[in-house]
Amino acid sequence: MQIHVQRRPTLDTGIKTVRNVLRYTIGRGCLRDLHEILSRARNQPDDYAVIFIDEYFQAETGVLHEIQVQPTDLIIFVSTDEEPTTEYVDTLVHNLRSQRNRNPCVIVGMGGGITMDVAKAVSNLLTNPGKAEDYQGWDLVKKPGIYKVAVPTVSGTGAEATRTCVLTNKKKKLKLGMNSDFTVYDQIVMDPDLTATVPRNQYFYSGMDAYIHCIESAAGSYRNAIGDAYSRETINLCRQIFLGGDMMTPENREKMMVASYLGGCAIATSYVGLVHPFSAGLSVVLSLHHCVANCIALNALEEFYPKEVGEFRLMAKRQGVDIPAKVCHGLDERQMEDLFAATIIHEKPLTNALGDGYRKVLSSEKVSSIFRRM
Repeated sequence: MQIHVQRRPTLDTGIKTVRNVLRYTIGRGCLRDLHEILSRARNQPDDYAVIFIDEYFQAETGVLHEIQVQPTDLIIFVSTDEEPTTEYVDTLVHNLRSQRNRNPCVIVGMGGGITMDVAKAVSNLLTNPGKAEDYQGWDLVKKPGIYKVAVPTVSGTGAEATRTCVLTNKKKKLKLGMNSDFTVYDQIVMDPDLTATVPRNQYFYSGMDAYIHCIESAAGSYRNAIGDAYSRETINLCRQIFLGGDMMTPENREKMMVASYLGGCAIATSYVGLVHPFSAGLSVVLSLHHCVANCIALNALEEFYPKEVGEFRLMAKRQGVDIPAKVCHGLDERQMEDLFAATIIHEKPLTNALGDGYRKVLSSEKVSSIFRRM
């Protein structure tokens, strides 16, 4: 029996004031503007920047030269083998405080969602006491972080625009963000040339995050007119990119950067739906990366999003991308219980999609049957 996500009366999100990124630069070659941004942030001789960079660029000396790093700056290469954890962020903050006797004047996150989220989390913790796990939730960060600049090198997660940075707490088996206005980046540099070398599959999986953000938001109950407008345009751009010709032409890579940014703005005014909680379960229990986990989850949720799943499958076919299958085959009962717990904890998104009675729909047996299809 199919259970479609039913459109219910629009409900108040509770989000009264939304903070967007203050400044952005977009266009091919605009990475060179980052040097001027960092120069403006340095007011004292001993001011320094902390630059978090995806480890892929460790061998890209041309990119590092373009940034024009100063001798006092700290470059930290971020591994993207695993999703960022609260423990990893705590270690980074401890090491920074041990190395320097004052905070940086600016933090840069250059990479995909993992690297940009790490930079946001470190920025928050350098000005707020405690550990990363203390701020997993809604509006728990009380003080502005260090001025931060995003340089996305893959598009789709919207991390450059969202008010959250998502971290996995392995001890608590929880994947949740620091959801706060203070988490929003102050400035973005969007250079589509940086996405030219992204592997096709990864490019598609990441791009689908923008699409999924917005189909979830548009189908939910907690919406508003501005969020709906962001979602409509993001979905429109994704259709142009993934249902047309090659998704990785220079023109489409620039469109994808715009779609990623607008998708992040959309979700800052609303909530995701069913896909992200199931995706979080896959990440917590099976250590799957967020974007590919989203695609796997959406592919198994056709009964809730029938039209969207059909369109998603067509997009994958047009671009010659395979969606991983059978990732949950052979799991034991304990693992299925962990998947259920890591999914059902996401109250806001599940309420957005199914209403207050979401637990009546998503029994442990129902959730297990959905995961078995993945």
